[in-house]
Amino acid sequence: MKKLISILLTVGIATAALAQPQNDQKPKGGHHNFEKIKAEMVAFITSEVGLTAQEAEVFWPVFNKIEAEQKELMKSERKAYMALNKALAEGEGDVSTLLNAYLDAKSKNVNLQVLNAKEYNKILPVEKVAKFYTCEEKFRRQQIGRLQGRGGKGHGAPQGRNPKVEKSK
Repeated sequence: MKKLISILLTVGIATAALAQPQNDQKPKGGHHNFEKIKAEMVAFITSEVGLTAQEAEVFWPVFNKIEAEQKELMKSERKAYMALNKALAEGEGDVSTLLNAYLDAKSKNVNLQVLNAKEYNKILPVEKVAKFYTCEEKFRRQQIGRLQGRGGKGHGAPQGRNPKVEKSK
């Protein structure tokens, strides 16, 4: 019972923190789904890692700060990729400089991952940091599985592709 209350409290705190508007942007069409998935992730990771209420109170704000930094780096990487891709397609521009900019953006993203682990180690035991990384990956894979399940078998899949069905005819 105490663990359940701790988890619910943590999810409530994390949801409230995540619900704060970022950069005064208005929500877009998928904003509600994003918030729902984010709340599911917070609950999943909090439970799987075994974060105490005190740990969660410190961990999630650090996570949110790091996630914002990662989004900015991903934007830079995507922008550099698009510039490089355009230069290659059009045969114009300094490909060498654009390639270096793209690789630099990718490198910054990887370096941030290393720095993240150090930040997390400052606030959580190493076992919980390791669990966090594995749980984050598990959650990501679950979400991919859900997305694939929506368009999977039985939803407009071509008929006659299942060998077992073919044999029974």
